[in-house]
Amino acid sequence: MAVVDPVIEVHLPAAEWRAALADAARRSLAARPPWLEPVWFYDERGSELFDRITGLAEYYPTRVERALLVAHAEEIAAIGADTLIELGSGTSDKTTLLIDAMLGAGTLRRYVPLDVSEETLRAAAGALAHRYPGLDVHGVVGDFHRHLAATRLGDRRLVAFLGSTIGNLPPVARRRFLFDLDSVLDHGDRLLLGIDLVKDPASLVTAYDDPGGVTAEFNRNALRVLNRSLGTDFDPDAFEHVAIWDARQRWIEMRLRARWDQEVIVPGLEAPLRLRAGEDLRTEISAKFTVEGVTAELWEAGFVVERSFVSEGEEFALVLAHTYC
Repeated sequence: MAVVDPVIEVHLPAAEWRAALADAARRSLAARPPWLEPVWFYDERGSELFDRITGLAEYYPTRVERALLVAHAEEIAAIGADTLIELGSGTSDKTTLLIDAMLGAGTLRRYVPLDVSEETLRAAAGALAHRYPGLDVHGVVGDFHRHLAATRLGDRRLVAFLGSTIGNLPPVARRRFLFDLDSVLDHGDRLLLGIDLVKDPASLVTAYDDPGGVTAEFNRNALRVLNRSLGTDFDPDAFEHVAIWDARQRWIEMRLRARWDQEVIVPGLEAPLRLRAGEDLRTEISAKFTVEGVTAELWEAGFVVERSFVSEGEEFALVLAHTYC
């Protein structure tokens, strides 16, 4: 069968994305307390470090979610979707498990990955087009907060949002995202959501603060990326990596804690960022869920949970829901 070249729609040019990130970073660094978006973790070095994190014994989410997909991909494929849409697709590594199962079920015609990185998307889309000749691969370079409408392809859609990426969104942003997603789906379309579950706080903290210090280096790498991209003058070695469980919010916070008083130049801000010794710069939140809580959030946004697949140790879950409006 002949290879069908992937189609790539660019709704977010790289220059526009960089400018938007820079503006957002200036605003968040000027806030009190200051914070950063997790996107700053990921240059080439950050991606390498995250790959190492996913292989650590302490970090369970990636391998447990993959095991759930291996175990239940055929059941998920049985819903009969003809289009698989993946939000924040990255390299589309785990997605091949779903693609294989859906092709095996004889229903899948189209795969629609959406990601902010045009370079990553083009590489992944090209590789998948060669791996699955005849599959229509239609990539969308965009932000899932702004460009969901570009994924309105196919008659029976399954949207995959994996990796518990939804946990990086604060509650208000999470609610808005789910409502926005429901608005671009039709009655009966499905959502497959990966969620990290609430569990023993000690195991959660260890997953984000491994004894070997890989996560600490990953966290500090965000400052190196920011220095190159925005022209700040952070000294990464002046910060200590901290992972904290917030029981009230039910999320892990990753922070960088100033080891001593310091001033950081942030181009575009009138005054430098001043941090006292012991003051924190938040770099990520990672919310943890219960299946019951997610079911309620999805219902409010227009989705009905029809199946949930929970790992044997109750660390992680895949939730399959359909729209009811």
